[in-house]
Amino acid sequence: MTSTRERQRAAARARLEKEMAERSAKARKRRQTQAIVGAAAVLVLVVAGTVWLVTTLGGDDDKSGTAASQSGARECVYNAMPTDQRPPQIKDVGTPSNQQSGTGVQTMTITTNLGPITAKVDRSQVPCTAGAFSYLAEKNFFDNSKCHRLVTEGIKVLQCGDPSATGKGWRDTDGTGGPSFRLPEENLPTDKRPPYPEGVIAMANSGQPGSTGSQFFIVYGDSPLDPAYTVLGTVTGGMDIVKDVAKAGDDGAFAKQAGGGHPKKEVVITDLTMSAPQG
Repeated sequence: MTSTRERQRAAARARLEKEMAERSAKARKRRQTQAIVGAAAVLVLVVAGTVWLVTTLGGDDDKSGTAASQSGARECVYNAMPTDQRPPQIKDVGTPSNQQSGTGVQTMTITTNLGPITAKVDRSQVPCTAGAFSYLAEKNFFDNSKCHRLVTEGIKVLQCGDPSATGKGWRDTDGTGGPSFRLPEENLPTDKRPPYPEGVIAMANSGQPGSTGSQFFIVYGDSPLDPAYTVLGTVTGGMDIVKDVAKAGDDGAFAKQAGGGHPKKEVVITDLTMSAPQG
């Protein structure tokens, strides 16, 4: 039999253990509360700091955006081709500035062995392409290159702009050259019928997005092409030269591929210039 004193001692120990457990639980809860409050305070500070940072930076962005809008500057992307992926037909001229003007009208003058061809280029429609063309023109990129392709059936275009298409005769690689960078397409005539009417100058590409380079085509008759090619500008003079070349026909060299061939009446670009933007 257990004595009365032993039972009293056991009861006292149980009360003491219960009180200690309760104190421990209260202390643990108090520490958790303090940690939560502390974390919340830090979060408030972080959020407040973030709001301040965003507000501050946002203000600067708004100011720069307003300044850019007022100056007509546009942000362009010119993707340089990896050096080890450049065929010999690629002419390395670096890349244009990513900041290009989006205002004003330029006159493009294509001086050829047959006479001048002029066109109007509206930079508000094609700031990046016009910027690339101006850059290439300043580098004399197009000088002494030949218009390498003429199509007279289905579509009516004269294609030029390959810097490697030079000298006498033709090579299998003619039509594969360009600059050492590519840019995205812009000003696509998705709402026009036909997309490429007579008088348009548009940029050629490989069929893949962002593959515009230096090659361009002059449309001398309404052409139902897919609206996937940047409309650069509109011919203002010299269309009779292009039509005379078309009348002479082509040699069918590209008939089994893209269509057409080399023009039988040779067209050599002796110089290509872009005027300063006006207006």
